[in-house]
Amino acid sequence: MMVEDVPVIQLKSITKIYRMGKVEVHALRGIDLVINRGEFTSIMGPSGSGKSTLMHIIGCLDQPTDGTYLLDGEDVSSLSDDQLAEIRNRKIGFVFQNFNLLPRVSALHNVELPLIYAGVSNRKERAIEALKKVGLGDRINHHPNELSGGQRQRVAIARALVTNPSLILADEPTGNLDSKAGAEVMKIFQDLNRELGITVVMVTHEPAIAKHTRRIIHLKDGLITREEEVPNPLVAGEDIYLNGVEVGE
Repeated sequence: MMVEDVPVIQLKSITKIYRMGKVEVHALRGIDLVINRGEFTSIMGPSGSGKSTLMHIIGCLDQPTDGTYLLDGEDVSSLSDDQLAEIRNRKIGFVFQNFNLLPRVSALHNVELPLIYAGVSNRKERAIEALKKVGLGDRINHHPNELSGGQRQRVAIARALVTNPSLILADEPTGNLDSKAGAEVMKIFQDLNRELGITVVMVTHEPAIAKHTRRIIHLKDGLITREEEVPNPLVAGEDIYLNGVEVGE
């Protein structure tokens, strides 16, 4: 079977139990989920639903208590911390709500960082190309404090892109942005998914943001309660939303 035919994410009976003394907290209670290559999926759920735990497991930031996780067909359920770090750097790009940029270096150097860790030689060229893809080709030498919130998030997206990952994980990527900047960021994700076929999984608490994706996974009490296909996703830039509510609804 070719890599293109293998789902990017396959979760089978995933559980996660946190033990605090004699108390057990069941964060995930048996998750089965398949996300195919080229999907744009969002994960929603109330506080305590398990969505952050699920995101950490999908991102190889944590391991399940039980169950199997195949990433690109490779079982990563029981890898060591060093092996998980190597997988993260090679296969997964992360975008966080708080950008997580180094403040004292340029946008270019921030985007180069994953390539430095990977020992890549042509990192400057690849970082410039990634910044151009997110519309920041004229801002490569600017520091984060010289950029708007939306531009900083675009730098973070470029950093996630630069390793050519199998998967981009975005955790509340519009949470610290105003509506206009949020729409710009969503447009970039939609363009990357539609034009480059990049698989994107996004955690959000905003229904209007989730409606920009093609499938919504609803979590509650550590279980997937339903999966919602979105036949006509909102097109970023053509709609207006304020505080997660579609104007005109």
